[in-house]
Amino acid sequence: MSTADLELPVDVPSTALFTDRYELTMLQAALRSGAAHRHSVFEAFTRRLPEGRRYGVVGGTGRVLDAVQSFRFDPPVLEFLERERVVDGPTLEWLAGYRFTGDIWGYPEGEVYFPGSPILRVEGSFAEAVLLETVILSILNHDSAIAAAASRMAVAAGDRPLMEMGARRAHELAAVAASRAAYVGGFRSSSNLAAGFRYGIPTIGTSAHAFTLLHDTERDAFTAQVESLGRDTTLLVDTYDLTEAVRTAVEVAGPELGAVRIDSGDLLLLAHRVRQQLDDLGAKNTRIIVTSDLDEYAIASMAAAPVDAYGVGTSLVTGSGYPTCSMVYKLVARGADADPAGPLTAVAKKSMGAKTSVGGRKWAARRLDADGVAEAEVIGTGALPADLADHQLLVPLVRGGQITGREPLDAARTRHITARATLPLSATQLSRGEPVIPTETHIPR
Repeated sequence: MSTADLELPVDVPSTALFTDRYELTMLQAALRSGAAHRHSVFEAFTRRLPEGRRYGVVGGTGRVLDAVQSFRFDPPVLEFLERERVVDGPTLEWLAGYRFTGDIWGYPEGEVYFPGSPILRVEGSFAEAVLLETVILSILNHDSAIAAAASRMAVAAGDRPLMEMGARRAHELAAVAASRAAYVGGFRSSSNLAAGFRYGIPTIGTSAHAFTLLHDTERDAFTAQVESLGRDTTLLVDTYDLTEAVRTAVEVAGPELGAVRIDSGDLLLLAHRVRQQLDDLGAKNTRIIVTSDLDEYAIASMAAAPVDAYGVGTSLVTGSGYPTCSMVYKLVARGADADPAGPLTAVAKKSMGAKTSVGGRKWAARRLDADGVAEAEVIGTGALPADLADHQLLVPLVRGGQITGREPLDAARTRHITARATLPLSATQLSRGEPVIPTETHIPR
């Protein structure tokens, strides 16, 4: 359980400038026209999954809640906006008192989603809600992409643990977010200490090739590590000659050696050779960990190999080829005034091509067959059909500006395992295909 997910740290800086300039210029014009206070409904969704993917994974919800809570225009931010002449005086005055006082509903973190799923619904005045567009999308698009990649890798790995090692392949802040999203998607640990500190994710790591190269001999390096970290440590055995290194590792640590790590070469072939050598040396319980540019396909190819754990970096933190989910944040309904209980008018972009959207405040549910297997993602406006009442997907995250949806990170991780298990078996195939269930839209005429 992560205390950081339950209470926002007091030193978190303002997120108000994690936005695009046109959010503020729209606000200024809307304040001028008098429409800024109209009750509005925005929804975040994606029109399609990345090519070939069977399902998406909601990642970053907890970080969205943190960002909303810390979205404040403090004096340094206001001074910057005034100096750069981004908005006028009346708008700056309005921003100085900004607090989001509306409601946010969303798919809970770790849930799966499909094209059109209203992953997040933000309701409040146009002025309050429009400003959150960019920060919400930047978090959801990044974290959901990483969580989806992690989920695919977790499926490929089966019961074997996955370790996230991608910090050096990403922006330093994105790396921490990636560790968190990977944990939601099924990874068990991370090399990133900031992720461990902030989110309570178990951390791992022992030594790199530099440690071996530092010492006069490989034996000296292994001896130093075992004396410092114990016989249960993991020794990196591919700096020089792999066979000689494994022999030396067992001589130094004894058959109680915790693990060896292979970081280069034909991992499938080498894992078999190393397993045989370890067994012959009496180190039958010594585990084999493989790293080196792994992705879900490489992991799947080693399903029959004597591998005990995988370390994944670059492919994971880049979304395994899809670093974004192409989510958008669209105004779907507006009121005539500020009354949240007043009637709403559905609105939607109707331009040519693939960028059309469906207007109206939506509900979402997942229809299951008699065996409890998902058969359709159902979204709609108006009354929710009675047969779907027990399968609603949207949960309250913010009520009247007060955050209600924080939860331990492990809850999102467990939820994802449960949600993925309800999908048809073809969802776990790594071959390219269409979304594993269709999206049905119910809009009353």
